[in-house]
Amino acid sequence: MSATHLAALARTTEPQTMLRRFLALDAVVTGTNGVAYLAVSGLLGRLFDVDSTLLLVLGVFLVLYGAAVGLLATRPSPPALGVRAVVEANLAWAAVSLVALGLWLSPSTAGAVWIVLQALTVAGFAALQYGALRTRQGSSE
Repeated sequence: MSATHLAALARTTEPQTMLRRFLALDAVVTGTNGVAYLAVSGLLGRLFDVDSTLLLVLGVFLVLYGAAVGLLATRPSPPALGVRAVVEANLAWAAVSLVALGLWLSPSTAGAVWIVLQALTVAGFAALQYGALRTRQGSSE
């Protein structure tokens, strides 16, 4: 993804701001997803035909992960190592979600669609964050 496309998505041409915004968006979406899993795990478990205990555990993880990503986003200059860790964690989450769907889980159609959509969303965050990190590193040379 070009720097121009990233700038349009982030509504800024400043690489540092771009990176922080993509991290913040990830934190908000991830944290909100986690809170939903915690607040309505029973309802979502029935809708998705997935164990509500699994959703509770994932909810706790997502809230904590979202908070960590949010903390990283508040840094004036998020460290490259931290950003790379978020990118890699997001890619791992997306991959494990799809593997779990294929090998371990037997969700309803709504659950399967949700798993695929959230995996694509998380992979998209990884791509945006990686692109913004590269743009920031390129601008500092």
